[in-house]
Amino acid sequence: MSSLNPPQREAIRYLDGPLLVLAGAGSGKTRVITEKIAYLIDACGFSPANIAAITFTNKAAREMQERVSKLLADKPSKGLTISTFHALGVRILREESRTLGYKPNFSILDATDCFAIVSELAGSADKATVRRLQSLISGWKNALRSPDEARKDAQSDIELLAVNTFAAYAATLHAYQAVDFDDLIGLPVALFENHPAVRDKWQNRLRYLLIDEYQDTNASQYRLLRLLAGPRAAFTAVGDDDQAIYGWRGADVENLRGLPRDYPTLKLIKLEQNYRSTVRILKAANTLISHNEKLFDKKLWSDLGHGDPITVSICRDSEKEAEAVVMKLQAHRFEHRGAFRDYAILYRGNFQARALEQFLRNQRIPYLLSGGQSFFDKSEIKDLTAYLRLLANNDDDPAFIRAASTPRRGVGTSTLLALGSYAGERHCSLFAAAFEQGFAQRVQARQLAPLLAFCEFIKRLQERASREPAAALLAALLDAVAYEDWLKEREEQRAASVKWGNVREFCDWLGKKGEEEGKTLVDLTQTIALITMLDKNEAEVDAVQLSTLHAAKGLEFKHVFLIGIEEGVLPHREAHVDGRIEEERRLMYVGITRAQRSLHLSYCERRQQGRETIPCEPSRFIAEMGSEDLRFSGGKSATTPDKAANSNRLAAMKAMLGRAR
Repeated sequence: MSSLNPPQREAIRYLDGPLLVLAGAGSGKTRVITEKIAYLIDACGFSPANIAAITFTNKAAREMQERVSKLLADKPSKGLTISTFHALGVRILREESRTLGYKPNFSILDATDCFAIVSELAGSADKATVRRLQSLISGWKNALRSPDEARKDAQSDIELLAVNTFAAYAATLHAYQAVDFDDLIGLPVALFENHPAVRDKWQNRLRYLLIDEYQDTNASQYRLLRLLAGPRAAFTAVGDDDQAIYGWRGADVENLRGLPRDYPTLKLIKLEQNYRSTVRILKAANTLISHNEKLFDKKLWSDLGHGDPITVSICRDSEKEAEAVVMKLQAHRFEHRGAFRDYAILYRGNFQARALEQFLRNQRIPYLLSGGQSFFDKSEIKDLTAYLRLLANNDDDPAFIRAASTPRRGVGTSTLLALGSYAGERHCSLFAAAFEQGFAQRVQARQLAPLLAFCEFIKRLQERASREPAAALLAALLDAVAYEDWLKEREEQRAASVKWGNVREFCDWLGKKGEEEGKTLVDLTQTIALITMLDKNEAEVDAVQLSTLHAAKGLEFKHVFLIGIEEGVLPHREAHVDGRIEEERRLMYVGITRAQRSLHLSYCERRQQGRETIPCEPSRFIAEMGSEDLRFSGGKSATTPDKAANSNRLAAMKAMLGRAR
């Protein structure tokens, strides 16, 4: 531990009770967690199976697992739990499913599957309405509120519709032997609260807990942690109230305030030395965040040198801003002989990326876009992969539900509900349950006939899948279900055309892959599952990173451009109404502290909004950073930049670099 600073060492060695590590940006919090896991196993005699480290993302869990493996080297770490909250929830529910009336291989439905259920139950096809209903139901679930409790506070028509849908939605999921994302936390909470013997078992199994990004926990996650920790309260929570930026999705920074109240013996250790950024960047971040009311007082410091001044560019409009940022990035890269991956352009909303992408493409600058929808996440691709998953595995209940109802083949919701209820009692898959005589006696013949026809159709496809080329079978499948006609009935002409084009592209890709690799459609389905599950290793690509501020949290870059720093954009205009200015300020703080060596801000004097152009004001956050280290350029008083001079400068730099090589 010789390379650790004193507060880091103290945090690792402290085992006398509950501990809160207040870890500022870039202060080495992941290192503290991983070193503490190794310390518990290596020096304190803990069995790996008795330790759980809980994170918010799969990426963070993987990084932690890799670091711990290196630290423990040849020492055993089998049984160690390093996972997200939701993965831990799945593990608990799989083991204890029967206590809650579920079969062990219950289905986990994604947002798209749940969208269809909510839409049907609410009797609404309007996408914005259904998304709002989903959001309200999710919020109530995360706050651990029952439909009856939610009803007491429901006021607007949309809230009353959501409450009425909520109870039916919960019953439908249970009948399908399925859970949604929120249930992966809510159901273990209910399990532990209502079954003390099960709770005691898990408290004795997970004897030490380490929680990352504690400030991002919501009410149900906090309750789950308290139930797991139990009276022993052997845990280390690592968090930073200055980086709490997920209030809009239910995270509650008050959980940090609640720790000293719920655990009077809580020890607090602050990590204030930053290993990422220069003094100037940290000074601006500290000055900005001092305008927020503080839960805990802390001030980041660095010994990485004073660094360059922070630049602020004032641009005429969003097009000029995108052009100026790309030109400045390119010039900076030539001047410092850097790599594209050293640069990130961060923004409040995805709409800001469009103009940037255009200029980056024009300059042939490679870039990666974070937060964009993956091709495999498009609804039409998921519709088709549901059929493929079912061909590969009859027991895949979410795939069964989606395939049976997309397009509908005469199989109604009431039939699927009855099937789900029966399958739950029999502890078998929906596919298997459809063929049982016991189920046939529960439904009318007119309900059973289309269901059996669908299952027989899947069986015939399975038989063909092992011997026919993938391309031919896919064409037969799409033709049999009349998918193109179904798209044309549901969507506007242009949207239907785009979606059908995506389906054709997907089928062509699969067909070609099957031909080249000599694989059947079932073999290829496993390939698709891997592609959709594995994250791209973006660190290996030499490209500029474009990202929203929310998606950039936890990342760092040598040089950062923060764009659109205007009132109404950051802080967002809705934050004024909702009283969320402090959270927006924390979002700006997160953006500033992503930068290691240089930071560049920009804002527009006017911005296109629909058909009109509106004047813009610089964000209050710029002034709140203090003026001492900021250098302004552009604006009305500045002369119009000479494009030819800029181009000449770049050409001269390229020539200079060419000679230097």
